[in-house]
Amino acid sequence: MKFCWSTLFVNNMEESLKFYQEIIGLKEDRRFKAGPEMEIAFLGDGETKVELIWDAKNQDVNLGKDISLGFQVDSLDDMMTFVKEKGIDIHSGPFQPNPHV
Repeated sequence: MKFCWSTLFVNNMEESLKFYQEIIGLKEDRRFKAGPEMEIAFLGDGETKVELIWDAKNQDVNLGKDISLGFQVDSLDDMMTFVKEKGIDIHSGPFQPNPHV
């Protein structure tokens, strides 16, 4: 078995793409219309992707604590400063799942 992607439903595709590209640094792999009121984008340059889905019929996306994506950074302090400079509030964390991460 091979893990391919994680899917996140989003309320605003442009705002979400901006976050994952400018803040997280993921590159857009492909983006396409999946019908008249749906758009899908895959981000990432490795084997595993993040899939964003915007669906006009589903504007009640539950954005909450039930999703966790982990990223490694060279400097936590520099990344925290960068995120704050971009106007993104940090509501919790950072978290260290174990002493080796």
